[in-house]
Amino acid sequence: MAARRPRLASGMLGLLLAGSLALTGCGQAMAAENHVRAPIAQTKAKESGLKTAIFAGGCFWGVEAVFSHVKGVKSAVAGYHGGTERQASYKLVSSGVTDHVEAVKITYDPSQIRYDQLLRIFFSVVADPTLRNQQGPDRGAQYNAELAPTSAEQLRVAKAYLAQMKRSGVWDKPIVTDIVRAQAFYPAEDYHQNFALKNPRHGYILRWDAPKVAALKEFYPAVYRASFLKD
Repeated sequence: MAARRPRLASGMLGLLLAGSLALTGCGQAMAAENHVRAPIAQTKAKESGLKTAIFAGGCFWGVEAVFSHVKGVKSAVAGYHGGTERQASYKLVSSGVTDHVEAVKITYDPSQIRYDQLLRIFFSVVADPTLRNQQGPDRGAQYNAELAPTSAEQLRVAKAYLAQMKRSGVWDKPIVTDIVRAQAFYPAEDYHQNFALKNPRHGYILRWDAPKVAALKEFYPAVYRASFLKD
């Protein structure tokens, strides 16, 4: 998402080359994100009826794109979690001066996809749980990876899964993803909604988010939905 932030236009993402997926920053090549097969959750979520969940994992374009391709997800809305309504705008949030994080609020059907399965997808192809205040090329507290459980059951499952991840040995660095209290969620501006669908040739989408969706399809074909869910 840094590709559209003025402070990075001449730096990290200002060197996006037309017709190429190469990206350099400060004169150094930036490595691609690694996707992993996160462990199957030992603690299963016990839910019924439509539920909501909030995931923050860096730029909300990619988080929304992945969950919009997951069977059982009924809605995926990009927005800002925490902070105040008055400051919930992209201009302010992306500058890093507010208390928001970019996030996606999803509505899902637990009879088709459970919360623990959503967590596994999130940490497999969306967010690197070893990074704090950054994901991909984006830097700042507004891009921190966070789980914001909206129920006691989600909190129980999220705590258990993070503990399991730490024991798993899948990651060679400490797990630092936060579990935070669910706060107000403010939908982002209209042009951010369904962004990957509307802008499939955008340099940032090609470089950072399309590979996430491709990894979802490869890792979890049983829950992959070819069509992009549109709100």
